[in-house]
Parts: sequence; structure tokens; C-alpha cells
Amino acid sequence: MVREKVLRAIKDAEKAASETISNARKEAASIVSQARQNASEILNTERSNSESSNQNLINKARESANSEAKLVSDDGNTAQQHLHESGKKNRAKAEKIVINAFKK
Repeated sequence: MVREKVLRAIKDAEKAASETISNARKEAASIVSQARQNASEILNTERSNSESSNQNLINKARESANSEAKLVSDDGNTAQQHLHESGKKNRAKAEKIVINAFKK
């Protein structure tokens, strides 16, 4: 009878240990799954933040390039106007020289 109680106690202890191991494995799997999900969420968030940051950098660069292009264009327009005005002044002189050359 004592022997049966000892064997029963051993079997019960083995069963309890087996259940504890099974529960630990389930909990470990749950922790790993939660960690993977959290890592995925972090990656997605950071990817989105990175894309947003990159887009902001691109927009700033585009604005800067447009500003620089406008300055260059304005300088070109000013130079063109000076050439045109200078040409008008010189045109009148050239006309007089040509007309005087034909009169001689």
C-alpha cells in the first residue's frame, strides 16, 4: 500500500512536471510571438518615419534648387535686358554711321 502511494505520488509529480513544461513552452511561444509582433510594428513605424523624413529632405532640396534656379534665371533676365538696352543705344549709332557712309 505504501509502495502504491509512493508510485502514485511519483506519477502525479511527473504529470505535474510535464504540465509545467508544457505551460512554459506555451508561454515561451507566446512571448516570442508578441516580441515578433512588436518588432514588426516598430519596423513599420520607423520605415514610415524614415520615408516621411526623406520626403521632407527631398522637398527642402527641391525648394532650395527652385530658389537657386529663380536667382539664376533673374540674373539671366537682367543681363538680357542690359544687352537689349545696350543694343538699342548702339543701334542708333550704327544707323547713323551706315547712313553717313552712304551719303559720302
